[in-house]
Amino acid sequence: MGRYRPPREPSSPYITSEGAKQLRDELRQLWKVERPQVTAVVHEAAKNGDRSENGDYIYGKRRLREIDSRVRYLTNRLEDFTIVDRPPSNTDKVYFGAWVTLEDDDAESVCYRIVGADELDTSKGYISIDSPLAKALIGKNLDDEIAFTLNGESHDYLIIGIRYSE
Repeated sequence: MGRYRPPREPSSPYITSEGAKQLRDELRQLWKVERPQVTAVVHEAAKNGDRSENGDYIYGKRRLREIDSRVRYLTNRLEDFTIVDRPPSNTDKVYFGAWVTLEDDDAESVCYRIVGADELDTSKGYISIDSPLAKALIGKNLDDEIAFTLNGESHDYLIIGIRYSE
């Protein structure tokens, strides 16, 4: 049995201006701060001779590979993004960047913001535009009912609020 995994479906190229700033800050931190520090540690560890049992050297090289991989990823993603920095002309419908308040059958409400895949943070209520819920919400109006399936379970919600600012 091989290690082959089929390629993942590419995520949407959209990102909010806040998300783009966070990714640029992460790239700057990795490239300007962390990488030079780790490079210095590896350089000093390499001077000590036998590298096969030198923990600083081994783990430093591993961390450099991780940093370089993340820097390549961030650089490519930042080039491909479409930054959405203003609300749509029709703010009565759900589009990218919207805060959507939903109510379930038990009259409990939840609020989500539709953001890019690289900004996903469920603790803040951010959901990816590629998620089943966001796909069901896009283009809907206030008081529309939506239904979607997640992990084999059907969910029904009523849209009770749409806004484009915090």
